[in-house]
Amino acid sequence: MRHRWGIGLIILAIAASAGGLAARGLLADLPSPDTLYERQAGVSSRILDRHGHLLYEIADPHAGHHTPVPLEQVPPPCRQATIATEDANFYANPGVDVTGILRALLINLRGGEVLAGGSTITQQLARNLLLDPQERARRSLVRKLRESILAWRIARTYTKDEVLALYLNEVYYGNLAYGIEAAARTYFGKGVAELGLAECALLAGLPQSPALYDPLADPQAARERQRVVLRLMTEQGYITEEQARLAAQERLRFAAVPFPIEAPHFVMFVRAWLEREFGLAALYTEGLVVTTTLELDLQHTAERVVRRHLTRLSRAVEGSPLHDVNNAALVALDPHSGQVLAMVGSPDYFDPTIDGAVNGALALRQPGSAIKPLTYAAAFDPRPRGAETAPLLTPASVLLDVRTSFPTREGTPYVPLNYDHRFHGPVSAREALACSYNVPAVRVLQEVGVDRLVALAGDLGLSTFGAGERFGLALTLGGGEVRLLELTGAYSAFANGGRRVDPYGVLEVRDGAGRLRYRARSDPGPLVLDPRVAFLITHILSDKEARTPAFGPHSLLSLS
Repeated sequence: MRHRWGIGLIILAIAASAGGLAARGLLADLPSPDTLYERQAGVSSRILDRHGHLLYEIADPHAGHHTPVPLEQVPPPCRQATIATEDANFYANPGVDVTGILRALLINLRGGEVLAGGSTITQQLARNLLLDPQERARRSLVRKLRESILAWRIARTYTKDEVLALYLNEVYYGNLAYGIEAAARTYFGKGVAELGLAECALLAGLPQSPALYDPLADPQAARERQRVVLRLMTEQGYITEEQARLAAQERLRFAAVPFPIEAPHFVMFVRAWLEREFGLAALYTEGLVVTTTLELDLQHTAERVVRRHLTRLSRAVEGSPLHDVNNAALVALDPHSGQVLAMVGSPDYFDPTIDGAVNGALALRQPGSAIKPLTYAAAFDPRPRGAETAPLLTPASVLLDVRTSFPTREGTPYVPLNYDHRFHGPVSAREALACSYNVPAVRVLQEVGVDRLVALAGDLGLSTFGAGERFGLALTLGGGEVRLLELTGAYSAFANGGRRVDPYGVLEVRDGAGRLRYRARSDPGPLVLDPRVAFLITHILSDKEARTPAFGPHSLLSLS
């Protein structure tokens, strides 16, 4: 009965409007309320760690952040604050403010301008989702009537809770935040489900004028508006005066970064992959939910390890000058699957003085002695020399660490030195590799051949060496550039019985409706190294006693 009364007054207003407006003309091209869900703003994509922790939300820079949530996830104080502020009779009215329509009619008859304001939640939803931007901007009786008819139809098509959920998920809260979930993360750095009364009241006051009450630009104006919301909630019986007083006094903690990001280098690595696989439009509008391989707790540990080791490397040791080390990268990989568990591209993504946004895990860098295990693996492997042939070396083979002049193609002798500028005489291959002595490594590469090392590096997943003829014996000391991510993948073969796994960062992708769009395949990877050789290299690199002569018992190689 109430609905019939409401629409009757709307039709009466139409009939009485100036200019002989015809009801048929108003109704002719009205969009259907059935299209409400189709007209929602594009949904932002979310990148999660393997346990569902949010790492980052990818938003269209021109359309903003938008992450719809079920009404059940919105705390009661947020719902109540919104209703108290925007539409006190929301659950009782027929979707329209009849008094407001009559007021607009009177203003129109007097030749005045119809001002904004006074619309119900359902009317705002009709205006923002069903009317086009040009009509939305007009302050006219015609627009007000069309908006009211649409609101009445919406109220007959959807339940009140459905309307409220749509409103809370679509309304603009400022700072490119569309919907209450995006607003909660933009202003408070957490999901809407975690908000308390004071935070809910602040957000509920923003839609009326997001720029005027922007808490990041004018916290005082935002707090004054919050107190208005709390007063309205008290007057309508949602909270007591004591609760309002305590909420008004509560100190709010705003997000230091409007939309925080975890593991930024890894997130950008994943985002680049998503753009290649799905395209930018899907990222900005389809609400992709991307579950990654990252272990967030391990990522935080990796970040602390990088900072701690950089601090140690920047100090003077026993009177020697500072090492002047200010940047580092780290990759932690599951050697059996290739899943990237942690990725640190620099100690601070946001520090331009060290080019912090450059991902050191993907950038080309000389690996130094980190390439030596590949050289020794090539020498330990009997397969290239034939199944019945003994390998060039075993870990017990003796190598001479003495001053040596190696011939080069250019004719200039190559005389490598060790890091400590000393020679150590006869040493076992185990000690030579564990202590990272340079001269024995060059001697081994001379026997193995540069081409064989380059071929093995390619088998292990290094894509940057290309043809071996452009390198000399210095390749085993890091004379060729690699990517840390690929080098870590190559090392995984040592821990994986000689099988190579390709590093990857995404487990699965689903669209906003929950449909599976992508799932990583489990692949054991090709056998590229004799399992016995993989064991030997792993054993040597794990041998703390073998490296003690060069590095001491408590070296930087110990990450614990």
